[in-house]
Amino acid sequence: MRSCVILVLGMLAVSGAARAQSASPPKAYIEGVAQSAFSNVTSQSYGAEGGLAMSPSWWLVVEGGLTRDVTTDAMSAAAQQIAASLSEAQPLPVTYQVKEPVTFVTFGLKYEMLAGGKAQPYVMLGGGVARVKQDATFSVGGTDVTDNLQQYFVVLGTDLSGTVTKPMFSLGIGVAWPAWKQLLLDFQYRYGRIFVEDQGISINRIGLGLGFRF
Repeated sequence: MRSCVILVLGMLAVSGAARAQSASPPKAYIEGVAQSAFSNVTSQSYGAEGGLAMSPSWWLVVEGGLTRDVTTDAMSAAAQQIAASLSEAQPLPVTYQVKEPVTFVTFGLKYEMLAGGKAQPYVMLGGGVARVKQDATFSVGGTDVTDNLQQYFVVLGTDLSGTVTKPMFSLGIGVAWPAWKQLLLDFQYRYGRIFVEDQGISINRIGLGLGFRF
């Protein structure tokens, strides 16, 4: 009888410890992110986000990703001028495409307003760097002549070719929802500002993160 009592007490102690462990707040999280991006053009953005808990409410976070296109009005206008010059230089029809993808990484802080609740609204603030690529292509009579524009006495400037790396500011809000055990759904909005000369780039991203807390 005494051994049975000891066994029951031991099982209750183990069960209580397991519950206490499972109730402890998470120390870190990682998630993949897919978003719609709205700048001067509509595009898509993909990336990842992770964080380390400083307290039940405060997190150190890092975010990185790719926004497929943020083409500015200045880049579009410059490409249109080049296309007009090509049209004047020869009789064949001229077409062009412009694209300005951005890769970025930011570091910052996240504050959860209802830490430990089922739904956890939050705000976050961060900063980092963004790499902006200018990608313009030109065709004459259906043939890509981007690499041979010199024959038309045209040279692309840095506003239509090359890459730049510039500071980036980010601000975010959202709601993190622990869907099942460690599975996390993150309904989110992010605003980013890239400090490029002549014309700064603003990016609005709305999407969903899927990840785990542990």
